[in-house]
Amino acid sequence: MTAIVDPINRFARKVPTWVVYIGYLLPIPFFFYLAATGGMGVEPINALEREMGEIALQLLIIGLAITPLRKHAGLNLLKFRRAIGVLAFVYVGVHLGIWVVLDMSLRWEQMWGDIWKRPYITIGMIAFLAMIPLAATSNNYSVRKMGATAWRKMHKLVYPIAALGAVHFIMVQKVWEAEPLIYLAVILGLVGLRYIPSQKATGVASKG
Repeated sequence: MTAIVDPINRFARKVPTWVVYIGYLLPIPFFFYLAATGGMGVEPINALEREMGEIALQLLIIGLAITPLRKHAGLNLLKFRRAIGVLAFVYVGVHLGIWVVLDMSLRWEQMWGDIWKRPYITIGMIAFLAMIPLAATSNNYSVRKMGATAWRKMHKLVYPIAALGAVHFIMVQKVWEAEPLIYLAVILGLVGLRYIPSQKATGVASKG
């Protein structure tokens, strides 16, 4: 495992975080271009909305995977976790913006009614609102101001946020699909891994 992980860790240390930002921001205008030019099927708005939401969910999963990968495999990608979290919020914001502007055409009264009447929209909005304080405090100033312990406790909101995102994805489908269920299973598995002691810790305990 070390022979595989060490080169990856060395490479990761050399990659600046702005590469992650650019790599994930570039697809946004590309997908809008595809939607505008007929490259996303007969319902481009729905396809675009789904694509943005699915990428946001994938980013949340990647963010959740960073700690277990470090704990159990020794793969250290912590330097990218903040960027991944911010990008997840950006994609959720774009996903919501597509629904507000393109799908609902700024019909505020109808949107407000849908938020209360349609559970999948309610769940999605709760997840989005919960992400706002996390995105707002994803900076060094907030860590210093809040204190590391309080900051870490607040950012544990990402666990229910990711689960709510997966439930939202499941409910928005008109039929049961395997993909959203797999996302939810992966999220629950990653959360569970956080409570399993690492092999190193287990080894130390057994020696003691």
